[in-house]
Amino acid sequence: MPQQIPLGFTFNNDISFDTFVTGENIEAVSAVRTLGAESGERFIYLWGKLGSGKSHLLQALCQLWGEQNNPVAFLALEDTDQYSPLMLEGLEQLSIVCIDDIHAIAADAAWEEALFHFFNRAYDRKTPLIITGNAAPAQLNLQLQDLRSRLGWGLVLHLKPLQDEQKLEALQARAALRGLELATDVGRFLLNRYSRDLGELFALLDRLDQASLSEQRRLTIPFLRQHI
Repeated sequence: MPQQIPLGFTFNNDISFDTFVTGENIEAVSAVRTLGAESGERFIYLWGKLGSGKSHLLQALCQLWGEQNNPVAFLALEDTDQYSPLMLEGLEQLSIVCIDDIHAIAADAAWEEALFHFFNRAYDRKTPLIITGNAAPAQLNLQLQDLRSRLGWGLVLHLKPLQDEQKLEALQARAALRGLELATDVGRFLLNRYSRDLGELFALLDRLDQASLSEQRRLTIPFLRQHI
């Protein structure tokens, strides 16, 4: 398992670059994968809508570095009620830092200032850093202008959402990792009757996996009708 700062986060071994359906994001995926490499970027700001795969790519990057015994940090800013901005102290000394969902701390003065100072320390040390958000830097509701401007100092990439057929491919790949067969008609039923957010679809698939094991049944449309 990767070495990581204890932020109450557990890496998912099913999440990797190999299990990410790229769609129209070849450039973005390549840039994230090579962050910190000799020919890669040192700082990336990656933005996209909910469910576009930002968290998947950050976790995959941390997994990649952690497999080489590099100390890494993954900080999910949606969960800042679990820790304080002091958690940022010293993170710039790690091999790589991944910060997810910066929009979640918009208008929180303490977090914005702490992130601003952390960014400066990481930038000065050339620590590989990637930050994600749900909008381009100029559209973020950050009150600290200097922090917003820092997000544009590196490579800014837009992660485009997958089309439905690509989401189906992602669902089938996820199912295969669990030894499940997700037929095309069953996958399309999920997309048409449930959320199109991949994170929610993956969570549903995990629950269906448990139910199918418990009941010793295959994933069929009648089975899905009973469980969603």
